[in-house]
Amino acid sequence: MLERLNTQRKVVGIKQLRRALREGQIEAVFAALDADPHLTEPLQAECGRVGAELIWVSSMAELGKACGISVGASAAGLLAEAE
Repeated sequence: MLERLNTQRKVVGIKQLRRALREGQIEAVFAALDADPHLTEPLQAECGRVGAELIWVSSMAELGKACGISVGASAAGLLAEAE
């Protein structure tokens, strides 16, 4: 499932992801289990409100690598395909 982050358009980072979720642009969210719950709990609630799939990843390092960045990432989201 993480390989989709290499092939599809995405947003990386909590702030950008929450904005895109509010705008209905996200189809799936990836969140790191070792990220600060203060950041991931509101994100989890937002996913529930908008109906976006939430997928937990084992670590921030793994998520950052999957996103093609050299640092860890708390969360990332796949942008929905334009119609």
